[in-house]
Amino acid sequence: MNTLYPLLNSQGDIMELFRGFIALEVPVTDQILQFQRDIRKTDANVKLVEPENIHITLKFLGDTSINQIDMIKTILNDAVSSVKKHTVTLEGTGVFPNENYIKVIWIGMNKTEKLSDIADELNQNCTKIGVKKDKRGFSAHLTIGRMKSAQGKDRIIDLLRKYEDMLFAEVPVNKINLKKSTLTPKGPIYETLYTVSLQD
Repeated sequence: MNTLYPLLNSQGDIMELFRGFIALEVPVTDQILQFQRDIRKTDANVKLVEPENIHITLKFLGDTSINQIDMIKTILNDAVSSVKKHTVTLEGTGVFPNENYIKVIWIGMNKTEKLSDIADELNQNCTKIGVKKDKRGFSAHLTIGRMKSAQGKDRIIDLLRKYEDMLFAEVPVNKINLKKSTLTPKGPIYETLYTVSLQD
């Protein structure tokens, strides 16, 4: 299913929309892959994120008009203009909302102050294109999988203890991407529409 589709605006003109988000790409390390393999071995009812789709979402845009891409580029460039290249650390594990009711399995992040600044700027300025401001702000984590039922929950919790102090990766923050998500029966397909690089 393609997420570019026609819609009429208030003037009756056809708009093409895409399901968009702004993200930091994450190089998948052996440690991340091993964590996913160990989750799979538990036989818990978890839908893992495909390795090629692993990323850190800085701002989810939802259905967005292709006519707004230039404005998004401006917002993105402004958000990174005062932030230099740096790294964040992927370390430790956890779940949302809590261990009694697990929906999301994640890897934690450290050294995220500058990345949080970018995300906060995006959250504020994307209201200019009609995207609702997220009142919770930026949550620094890397989603690894989503739990579909309580099956195998205890084994997942045991695995979290095993990996709670694991250093998974040092991730370079040197470019931020505007992404398009196309939903398919086999899972989402992501495509990069625009990339902005941070300064040295």
